[in-house]
Amino acid sequence: MRNVVIIGAPLDLGAGRRGVDMGPSAIRYAGLRERIAELGCQVRDLGNISVPLMEQIEPPAPHEPLRYLQPIAAVVRDLAERVRDVVVTGALPLVLGGDHSLSIGSVAGVAHNRRIGVIWLDAHGDYNTPETTPSGNIHGMGLAALTGRGHPMLTGVLGQTPAVRPGDVALVGVRSLDDGERELLRTSGVHVFTMHDIDRRGMASVMEEAILHVSVNTVGFHLSFDLDALDPNEAPGVGTPALGGITYREAHLAMELVAASGRLIGLDLVEVNPIFDQRNATALLAVEFALSALGKRIY
Repeated sequence: MRNVVIIGAPLDLGAGRRGVDMGPSAIRYAGLRERIAELGCQVRDLGNISVPLMEQIEPPAPHEPLRYLQPIAAVVRDLAERVRDVVVTGALPLVLGGDHSLSIGSVAGVAHNRRIGVIWLDAHGDYNTPETTPSGNIHGMGLAALTGRGHPMLTGVLGQTPAVRPGDVALVGVRSLDDGERELLRTSGVHVFTMHDIDRRGMASVMEEAILHVSVNTVGFHLSFDLDALDPNEAPGVGTPALGGITYREAHLAMELVAASGRLIGLDLVEVNPIFDQRNATALLAVEFALSALGKRIY
């Protein structure tokens, strides 16, 4: 029986627009805990970590390259410690977001004192640094920070820098890159699979290769799933939509392959924004994808 522990991280300080702080509630409302329990898993929900409201914090200066750095660093450190403590018990941490900067903490917690792989399923590269970012939004820097690029408060959350080796990372579904992060990715060692690759080769081929890359010499892999990886016509309620994304069925196939690998050791569901959603449809999708990743099958 698999042991799953849910942790909410209602963080929106790293994003460009408000609303993703309500994502954990929306996903829970969609029946996450009950549906996972129906799979035969043991499930606990630890509630949400504490996140300050944007209104409680002094606004950043114009053109600040690291907006809300101090409070975000404190939140991801707290999350990393919570996740680390869950992992020690042998459970799989399922982290609900919240903007994608939270994954700096969740991945660091899963990776503490061991070598893991990471699949980053996202429309965006999240590989900006303070020198390349056009916005200063830290949710666009998470993957770079985890592989050792960026501010020390983000790259060494639990004292391990980098948290993951770039060669143990697969970025899947990307279709929107800033110029600076594109250049960094080309020399990073991260395995990048764009929408062009998925269109040309198919999701099965891409995910099988991604899973292979992140499984070699690692204890398993963490999947960080930004719901904006899907096309906005499929998932309208996301923080940063980008046209031309993966379909509902492609996403399910990707999650089914993740489950079949037997290598999943952590999972994020991030950037669900109920403000832009339609009848909680995107949160419902997040639940369905989590179930597939945890082993739900059609037959």
